[in-house]
Amino acid sequence: MELTGAQILLESLRREDVDVVFGFPGGAVIDIYDQLPHYPLRHVLARHEQGAIHAADGYARASGRVGVCLVTSGPGATNAVTGIATAYMDSVPVVVITGQVPTPLIGNDAFQEVDIVGITRPCTKHNYLIKDVRDLARVIKEAFYLAATGRPGPVLIDLPKDVQQARCEYKYPKTIKMRSYNPTYAPNPKQVAKVAEVVRKAKKPIIYAGGGVIASTAAEDLVWLSRSQDIPVTATLMALGCFPADDPRWVGMLGMHGTYAANMAISHADLILAIGTRFDDRVTGKLSEFAKNAKIVHIDIDPTSIQKNVAVQIPVVADCKSFLAALRRHLEDAPAEAGPPPAERHAAWLEKVAEWKAEKPLTYAQDDKVIKPQYVVETISRLTRGEAVITTEVGQNQMWAAQFYQFLRPRSFISSGGLGTMGFGFPAAIGAQMACPDRLVIDVAGDGSIQMCIQELATAVCYDLPVKIVILNNGYLGMVRQWQELFYAKNYCATCLDVAPDFVKLAEAYGAAGFRVTDPAQVEAVLAEAFALPKTVIVDVVIDREENVAPMVPAGKSITEMILV
Repeated sequence: MELTGAQILLESLRREDVDVVFGFPGGAVIDIYDQLPHYPLRHVLARHEQGAIHAADGYARASGRVGVCLVTSGPGATNAVTGIATAYMDSVPVVVITGQVPTPLIGNDAFQEVDIVGITRPCTKHNYLIKDVRDLARVIKEAFYLAATGRPGPVLIDLPKDVQQARCEYKYPKTIKMRSYNPTYAPNPKQVAKVAEVVRKAKKPIIYAGGGVIASTAAEDLVWLSRSQDIPVTATLMALGCFPADDPRWVGMLGMHGTYAANMAISHADLILAIGTRFDDRVTGKLSEFAKNAKIVHIDIDPTSIQKNVAVQIPVVADCKSFLAALRRHLEDAPAEAGPPPAERHAAWLEKVAEWKAEKPLTYAQDDKVIKPQYVVETISRLTRGEAVITTEVGQNQMWAAQFYQFLRPRSFISSGGLGTMGFGFPAAIGAQMACPDRLVIDVAGDGSIQMCIQELATAVCYDLPVKIVILNNGYLGMVRQWQELFYAKNYCATCLDVAPDFVKLAEAYGAAGFRVTDPAQVEAVLAEAFALPKTVIVDVVIDREENVAPMVPAGKSITEMILV
């Protein structure tokens, strides 16, 4: 059958089982929007293109599926760039369709023309400029394949207006094979055997899990490895939820704001199993001091991530789930003469890790007059029993959520890790709620970050999404203020938010519900009431203005050099 380019796009999205598209219309995509009502796709109208791309990102992280974003050319496309870079840094599968001026006008500085392919080349896994409608179906198939396979990431399709209007015979490929792109899923058996051998011999091993564990759906396999071999587990910000926080082997997040136990354990381990992670600078601290006495095994599907930041002794290029399944077979087939069982071999090590956990746990000074942000997050965790989907903005709110919420399963924590994008959490919560309509979705926010995409309140209310926004309101750009306090002699330049909206009135203005809490005794009751309401809610919690996130590793220091209070 013969279809227009706009129809080919929408029919191809349908064949990719896309159910939700987040977008914002404009002249360069009006042909697509003209056809949209004829297809079984739910379009969510964001109030800003940044909101649309973050929502598609949140949808992808919560569901494990490819998120889809549709925006117009020029400023519509450039407004989405921050969200594209956010998805790229955190390896999130998103397909972004941007409108473009007609092909004869490309390069002529036409109205609302930008070279979005050139702009996004450094922050997409791949991108395309379609010049022939006959290429469109194949490119869409390739885009979804590229976004979701290997190390996931955003793929952009730039679609000129005349290509949307052109017609051709439609045939959608059943499969895609790209000669230049063949990610390695299965591990090298010899490398797996080497890993099994060092696991059997290690006396002080630790599992260091990254976001790749969640992306590859390998959380259950990782839990088996930890429990069967009695190995403690730490994780990056992006991997929270890959291992249940109520398991005694869990030592918490590691790195700049990681737990004392996690940072000490990885620094004293003799074996690190780094699975689906990239040794980010926020994790390693001073590289020359990182895990100096450990043999490091690094498993990642992206070969460019291995040996990039840290030298490793056993590199394994593979999908995390495939690797863990192969390792399990090796360990279960271990001969009896392999030595004492893991519980006996690691007893002294597990005892030492338990000592570190008990010696300096995450804590704060409770107050009956001023609300502590850590108490708010602990209360959210208790009320939801760890079963909510938690999104965050970026800053102190993000770290308190990571530290004090007890995550029990994957895809329950959604946050901007690599790029650290303020404004991410609320639109991501909208996407997560679309993906998980039966789950409670809560955005833990700061009063500075929430204002960056606050217009998406209209989106949440318009689509009857019961997203909850809990603002930890300290009247500052809190994390920058903390740095100014600790390292810049309390020179609070440009971090005090002297003028701020009344968030309760703002919620009501958009048609949402609003609550304010100033008394610690009221925190639990107000949160419980807010969570029970079947609508969008803002809870403005006025917290201790100068409470700091602790532990904290100063820039350039070893992760054992923590500021603990």
